[in-house]
Amino acid sequence: MTTSRVPAAVDALLAILRASPALAGVSICDGPVAVNLTDRRRLYVGWAPGSEQAVELQQEFASAGARTRDEVFSIACYAEARAGDKDMALRRTAVFAIVAAVEAALRATVAAPEAPTLNGTVLWSELTTGNLTQEQTQDGALAGLAFTVSCRARI
Repeated sequence: MTTSRVPAAVDALLAILRASPALAGVSICDGPVAVNLTDRRRLYVGWAPGSEQAVELQQEFASAGARTRDEVFSIACYAEARAGDKDMALRRTAVFAIVAAVEAALRATVAAPEAPTLNGTVLWSELTTGNLTQEQTQDGALAGLAFTVSCRARI
């Protein structure tokens, strides 16, 4: 018996994203990592700037008898696109393209029918909220999009 589906769901989300052809060339990070400015396109799972938690979760009994529990949780994620130029429109377009690839990777297809269930670890998952930030730095334009992947599981 498990107390949470969070560890398996995060691992499955990482595996799905790393296998996505649309995310080739994007550095996919498990939680926070040291800043590496040579990686121009990054996607963090289990971390977002300013977020105090990697995953926020709630559980409750699924029915009388207390045999199963329902769990809902949101995985903090962050996509980032940066370049040495000052063209913010290009960075904004690039970061939304990364997040669009995440959303597409979570949709069921003939080839990936288990994608929305994170390979069977949850009942369903979906991309929910997002917050765009933009910054001009001495190293150029940066656009970041913090978002959550929300999940529901039965444990």
